[in-house]
Amino acid sequence: MTQGAVFPGRLPCRFEPAPLGRYIRAMTQTLPIHIIGGGMAGSEAAWQAAEAGARVTLHEMRPVRRTEAHQTDGLAELVCSNSFRSDDHETNAVGLLHEEMRRANSLIMAMGDVNQVPAGGALAVDREAFSRAVTAKLEAHPNIEIRREEIAGLPPEDWDNVIVATGPLTSPALAEAVHGLTGEGELAFFDAIAPIIFADSIDMGVAWKQSRYDKGETEEDRAAYINCPMDREQYHAFVEALLAGDKTVFRDWEKDTPYFEACLPIEVMAERGIETLRHGPMKPRGLTNAHKPDEKPYAVVQLRQDNTHGTLFNMVGFQTKLKYGAQTDIFRMIPGLENAQFARLGGIHRNTFLNSPKLLDPVMRLKARPSLRFAGQITGVEGYVESAAMGLLAGRFAAAERLGQPVKPPPPTTALGALLMHITTGHVPGRKGAFQPMNVNFGLFPDMQGPSKGPNGERLRGAAKAQAKKRVMSARALADCDAWLGRVQAAAE
Repeated sequence: MTQGAVFPGRLPCRFEPAPLGRYIRAMTQTLPIHIIGGGMAGSEAAWQAAEAGARVTLHEMRPVRRTEAHQTDGLAELVCSNSFRSDDHETNAVGLLHEEMRRANSLIMAMGDVNQVPAGGALAVDREAFSRAVTAKLEAHPNIEIRREEIAGLPPEDWDNVIVATGPLTSPALAEAVHGLTGEGELAFFDAIAPIIFADSIDMGVAWKQSRYDKGETEEDRAAYINCPMDREQYHAFVEALLAGDKTVFRDWEKDTPYFEACLPIEVMAERGIETLRHGPMKPRGLTNAHKPDEKPYAVVQLRQDNTHGTLFNMVGFQTKLKYGAQTDIFRMIPGLENAQFARLGGIHRNTFLNSPKLLDPVMRLKARPSLRFAGQITGVEGYVESAAMGLLAGRFAAAERLGQPVKPPPPTTALGALLMHITTGHVPGRKGAFQPMNVNFGLFPDMQGPSKGPNGERLRGAAKAQAKKRVMSARALADCDAWLGRVQAAAE
């Protein structure tokens, strides 16, 4: 026998395992990782695990069982906005997350890049083409089997490596089973969907194309949004109509469920004050009316391109719980949308998330049953990219565990690591309700001292100083991410 053999995950040992042990271990490594849910997180987890060399069985319940929000049977379907938000990796945390995921061979980012549509400084995609591309990649991967079936309740006990990526619309049976296993009731919030309009029904004699502050590298990007202007009288009439419009009535058991603050229904924002929308999604800053350049709009409604052909546009920030009839009447009050035809009206749905810091360990396993990992929105991250990022980590962790390799979380100085820390330690002990869903932001990162002077020796203050600090934090994050991924070592070799 060979001296000094090392078993992965254990201290050095003086002897190799017996032949039977080697056989059992080899057989174990050929067992599949079961991933429940084919949304953004589940799709990314399946890709990462399969690319690492593990076998994957991906369970997606659509079309066997449909949800209140999905429209198709495609994997990684985008049910709300088609935007992955800012793609600026130097001064924006979500743009930094984009870049880290690209470096980690993310399927979601790769297909997003291939199927993007003009969106100024943001990354937005043709939602149908994106979903088709993700589905095709996963169906073609030799290590992935896709099963169209619902997994009701907890998975079988003999599934020893499972990722639950069922998203915000987790089935009641599974949510109740987790509650029974942990004694911790699931948490929830309401999320809303914005309407989508046919481009040829928009009056471009009133509306005009322009990105805010003319952002974008190309002329197409600088004209990526359609803008509908309002004067003061039109704006006030619109807000009054929002407040008076018929809205979805919640059932008794839903009435105490909060909204996610980063995705409030437009009429809920209006309830917070007459000027709230004008300083939020309807702010006129950075825009000049091409038809009346000398008249500053009092408020502006922006529409973002939703597909490659430019035939569909999403109402930016106009997620709503208005009833369908009220939506068509009220939104046609917007100048330029008097004859708008809607490809999809807005809606609202209940999202479920776990009290993850209490229930999950540092590598996203359920403490009460370590064979189960959770990923995506159900863990308490918010946003497409954040959900996919947690799928990326869960897939890598599960594959390393299956293949007998070390499980290495990313450093907390990275966007991936900062999000992981949020869902595993991001709570205030003893404070009820302290853990809430979160988008990635620089407040989640370990702090560091930013530069006090600019490249020309000038003293930095205010916004300039904050931007300089973000650049330094982003540079640190990418360097640490490369080290975690082994890119530095690979480059040296």
